[in-house]
Amino acid sequence: MSNRRGFLQNILAGAGVFASARALSAQEMDMSHGMEGMKATRKLGRKESDHAGGPPVLVETPDVRDLPHRLDGDVKEFHLIAEPVKQEIVPGRIVDLWGYNGSAPGPTIQVTQGDRVRIIVDNHLPEATSMHWHGFDIPNDMDGAPGSSQDPIAPGGRFVYEFTLNQEGTYFYHSHMAMQEMVGMIGAFIMHPKEAYKPRVDKDFMIIMQEYAVLPNINVPNSMNMEFNWLTFNGKSGPANTPLIVRHGDRVRIRLINLGMDHHPIHVHGHQFVVTGTEGGRQPESTWGPGNTVLVGVAQARDVEFVANNPGDWMLHCHLPHHMMNQMSSMVGPMSRRKGMPAGLDMERGMGMLRQGNATSEENGPSLGRGLGVGSTAEQTMSNSPIKAGGPMQDQDMPGMQQKGMQMGAPDVSKDANSVPGFPQDAFMEGPMMAMDKMVDKPENFGLRTGWSGFMAGMMTFVRVLPPDKYDQIMDLRKKHEGNKPTKTDMPGMEHQDE
Repeated sequence: MSNRRGFLQNILAGAGVFASARALSAQEMDMSHGMEGMKATRKLGRKESDHAGGPPVLVETPDVRDLPHRLDGDVKEFHLIAEPVKQEIVPGRIVDLWGYNGSAPGPTIQVTQGDRVRIIVDNHLPEATSMHWHGFDIPNDMDGAPGSSQDPIAPGGRFVYEFTLNQEGTYFYHSHMAMQEMVGMIGAFIMHPKEAYKPRVDKDFMIIMQEYAVLPNINVPNSMNMEFNWLTFNGKSGPANTPLIVRHGDRVRIRLINLGMDHHPIHVHGHQFVVTGTEGGRQPESTWGPGNTVLVGVAQARDVEFVANNPGDWMLHCHLPHHMMNQMSSMVGPMSRRKGMPAGLDMERGMGMLRQGNATSEENGPSLGRGLGVGSTAEQTMSNSPIKAGGPMQDQDMPGMQQKGMQMGAPDVSKDANSVPGFPQDAFMEGPMMAMDKMVDKPENFGLRTGWSGFMAGMMTFVRVLPPDKYDQIMDLRKKHEGNKPTKTDMPGMEHQDE
């Protein structure tokens, strides 16, 4: 705990004492910026002078730790290790990714505008890598572009980057090898201003969006695939994400970074926000306007801010429908409850990717076309909906699932559902069939409605706007939970991270 406390004190060295995370927002944005409800701060007893000036608060990256540093004179020295990692993105689903210092995304780096930093990058991958500092205004030989600004870092090799940071805002680091980006190699790099932005926030969160193509019964993402079935916030897929916990009346900033193949329209329920920053830094107030959905494009960052004046458990999610699901992949075999001629071949053969034989052989004929559907007989018929209680996806057919904390239930559909066009789709998704409240239990989930996890998947989490007593209760639970975790000195190989 003493190392952690020292890290928190040093990370914004020279900027003064950190503001208490328990303090309530005093700043109030002009109504012309579209943030109706900001005046609720006065109703909650805060004054506009409460948080004038002062240093910014630390950024929280739920489910991702911060990267500590050591001081070498006036230089802040960080150590990043590019390496393979095994990561549990939801309970029971462990995937083989590449990341930094044991996680994907890698640990968050936080510095202050004007800092001189040294970043030692070791390559523990089986191939060459590079490290690009996305959006940094730094000398060309420190940019990390392989072949143009430096040689790639060979397996087992090391490269030391050193530069002064005169910017402020939300930035990130990542491998500049395209396929390595697709298997997890990114991390957030926060450059704090010397004094907090105005209006000043009470809570500052970081969310990194990634997507992986992991076919069933395989643990390694296919970096060439264009069909992504696992969508993550900070390396976790709903409902395993840790919610953002704020006190009623707090002013909140959420920083969003996207590095994948898809753009993500991120929507928050219950509040209106303004976009205050991009991957290029803070935006002028004259550009701020109200909204509740922001499109975060590939390789972009967006900062949004709002006053949490509406109590409740509010969803925060990507609004692309398939990105609110887990394990979406092409179905294999004809659907048992679909009329018409089935197109029953699996995805690879349906796209013309041969497994055996030649292109004109009978086993490679498409189901629709030369084979007139007969090729479908080679695939096993599968159901696309549990049409009744006690069906193939119920507890009695999956022994041990209740003991593991997964709550299964009968679908809530009408008696004539099967006669309605459009029901069901390829897979029945409109019910809490896979609720796993107990499996994802953590302090931040305390007080959520029973069965909530059955409707949270993919790029989905909560912003929990809590009254002071409930907020304090969860913070106390979190402290107890953290106290029960092993420290770095209890974990072999982790001691060097606090040097």
